[in-house]
Amino acid sequence: MKVTIITIVYNNCSTIASAIESVLSQNYKDIEYIIIDGLSMDGTVEIVKKYTERISKFISEKDRGLYDALNKGIKLATGDIIGFLHSDDTFYYNDAIQDIVSHFKTSNSESIYADLEYVSRFNSEKVIRYWKAGNYDLKNFIYGWMPPHPTFYVKREVYEKLGLYDTSFESAADYELMLRYLYKYKISAAYLPKTLIKMRVGGKSNVSFKNRIKANNEDHRAWIINGLKPKFYTRYLKPLRKIIQYK
Repeated sequence: MKVTIITIVYNNCSTIASAIESVLSQNYKDIEYIIIDGLSMDGTVEIVKKYTERISKFISEKDRGLYDALNKGIKLATGDIIGFLHSDDTFYYNDAIQDIVSHFKTSNSESIYADLEYVSRFNSEKVIRYWKAGNYDLKNFIYGWMPPHPTFYVKREVYEKLGLYDTSFESAADYELMLRYLYKYKISAAYLPKTLIKMRVGGKSNVSFKNRIKANNEDHRAWIINGLKPKFYTRYLKPLRKIIQYK
């Protein structure tokens, strides 16, 4: 099975090399690696170009934000499975992709997700939060559950059938897509009980209390536009789940 890994980056010269090295260090060989840059001006492009012989596709052009860039990458993908490694992140170990592929084969699922560590931006060995995703149960969405998006791997045919990221969302298009795929259309999912990704803290939806409220409102809208009815407590339980993740 070919796996497409997509990295989205914009003005992140400080960590893009570690993300690239993390992909190139994977022991699984059938990887298509796509990097989508938003026309960076800080030296990011020059760093990426050092690896062009080992990158399948590289685009540097203006986009309409994170989710527009993700959609560009998906449209270019030719792998059987698609996953993302953002420019702040790294794989936890060198057999991560091999384990994902093996789990797809043994579970015969349309999607796979795993655990995630949030680490310090300045020290990737310092764990800030640990997101243990847990076994899949559809009804858990009602109680604020979602898979860690950076660990969410999906068969390309699902994207082709059910659509891409909704770019009308500023910070919750990943939640909307997973809600649409898993809860509305009930694609099959399997949990890989391993830590797959190290994610540096500082995500867009978490940088301030104001942004967290905005993201929470977008989470609620994700249910509404899909014709779904959450419980009154769903929107409040989702951010509360983060509390128990802190070390």
